[in-house]
Amino acid sequence: MSDNDQLVTALRRSVERMVEHDVERDQDETLTRIVDAAIDTVPGAIGGGITRTEAGRVRSSHSVDDQSRRVDELQAELGEGPCVSAAEEPPPSGVFVAQDLAGPDAQRWPRFAPRALELGVQAVMSVSLSVTRNRRSSLNFYSARPDVFDQHARLTAALFGLQAATLLYGADRAAGLNQALKTRDVIGQAKGILMERFDITDDAAFQMLVTTSQETNMKLHDVAAWLVGERGRSDIDARR
Repeated sequence: MSDNDQLVTALRRSVERMVEHDVERDQDETLTRIVDAAIDTVPGAIGGGITRTEAGRVRSSHSVDDQSRRVDELQAELGEGPCVSAAEEPPPSGVFVAQDLAGPDAQRWPRFAPRALELGVQAVMSVSLSVTRNRRSSLNFYSARPDVFDQHARLTAALFGLQAATLLYGADRAAGLNQALKTRDVIGQAKGILMERFDITDDAAFQMLVTTSQETNMKLHDVAAWLVGERGRSDIDARR
């Protein structure tokens, strides 16, 4: 089997792992599958995780082991490192590689590099997963040896990153849709309460919620949730 055939086979298997059982999963589980499959797929990787930057804040998650978690958290703490650079300023290829943190790469991240070496990580490869401007993210790969991420590893990571980014985007959209549905349901319940209590139309009940939201400087969903919660507490008290 040629290198290209092996690459395609590995990618197909990794995607199958992430979508196996054909069931709807939440965002957290999707990200876990992305990281696990990526580390198994990319040659030379011994660990990794996900870095996300939003509104100037850096956070890391879904590290595959304690060593990776500590390296991820170190970059989040310092706001510095290859993974942060890959998330915030991804190259055209989407792949960012620091081949030797004990060599020339150390100069770019003077605080991160020596501490990463203390944690046993000498090379880092990050693949941009960003598909929107508001949220930047990268999938990170760590190695204890320098110069381990060769051209084959980069190509594998780049192609895998495209698959992972698509799934991550879908997970974000699904999470947003679920939240929107929950919000709509709560607002619908609140309107029903107002329509019953004041004998008004659907539009009038919604306008009451909007007006209350504006006057109290609360989000419309929060006003509706409070009203539904109050109704629930009143029903409980009435049964006592």
